Amino acid sequence: MDFPTRLRNAVRTLAPGYYALVMATGIVSLGLDLKGLTVPSKVLLFVAVVCYVVLTVLSLWRLVAYRADLAADMADSGRAFGFFTFIAGSNVLGVRLIVEGWHHTAAALLLVAAITWLVLGYVIPWTAVLGTTERPVLAKANGTWFVWVVASESVAVAAASLQPIYTDLGRLLAAVAVFAWGVGLFLYAAAGIFVAARMLQYPLRPADLTAPYWVSMGACSITVVAGARIVEMSDAPMVDATRGLIAGLAVVIWAFATWLFPPLIAAGWWRHRIHKVPLTYDPSLWSIVFPLGMYAVAGIYLGRADELPLVGAVGAAELWVAGAVWALMFAAMLHRIWTTVLRRPRVTDAVVGAPTS
Repeated sequence: MDFPTRLRNAVRTLAPGYYALVMATGIVSLGLDLKGLTVPSKVLLFVAVVCYVVLTVLSLWRLVAYRADLAADMADSGRAFGFFTFIAGSNVLGVRLIVEGWHHTAAALLLVAAITWLVLGYVIPWTAVLGTTERPVLAKANGTWFVWVVASESVAVAAASLQPIYTDLGRLLAAVAVFAWGVGLFLYAAAGIFVAARMLQYPLRPADLTAPYWVSMGACSITVVAGARIVEMSDAPMVDATRGLIAGLAVVIWAFATWLFPPLIAAGWWRHRIHKVPLTYDPSLWSIVFPLGMYAVAGIYLGRADELPLVGAVGAAELWVAGAVWALMFAAMLHRIWTTVLRRPRVTDAVVGAPTS
């Protein structure tokens, strides 16, 4: 199989949730910047921008050339919620660009992400859940459903981050931030109920406990960050009315995110060590890196906003774990791209029928 064919096949089968790569890279970059590690933070920012541009080009290519495959993903309740990673990736990247002074670019990303959030927020539940003839839909509920929550909270984080910059739009941005934060909070409850019901009503095989279940913790973490940013916003009617409530809930949600660590680690051990499911690179594994980085940033932000030094110290320590996992995953991704897309297949591969994409 020649390179153009391998590339076209890669685009056709591009995972809807691949923007989790941008989410993970952007949030680790932001965490490093918060700790004063400027050089590695800027390197990861550059990587995040390149990945965002490449994924956007590939996604548009897929939209034009492989609409049937894209439509099939949107109708698949097990994959469709991955499209929300575009929203979260755009906003995480935008928040990181604010630090560099790229305010207008961040505002443009927020505008695109917010519009996409509103559209997909109604389209995806219909195409993948309510409108599909496949039943029972609940049988395919998984961790990707929590990405909807992450997308909502990312809108809140970006709006709250831009509010001090665009003072003329301060009240509007404050309203958007509080609105998206509240919607995300209720979506978390809904996603949690659906996923828990699936785990209780249907057999849970080792192959079913995939990496996106970590997004349940990442969704909590970004909700904490959004809350902390709202608490720090300048006075506005929506903020004044909810600041105390959001500050208190942010601490409670951070505690729940912390509580989720042991069961998620135990699930991975049960899947890969007890039942010997191979641990090989898959795009969904970025759904582990993002929650790790998001939890670290959540602790740092919450420690500052609510004056909780212990929480901040936990976040700062966990940032190193997120950075190490990101480096390992990025190396694995590059190896996969090289072996499946860039490298010319060996003759022996063709003879034995080894997959090349």
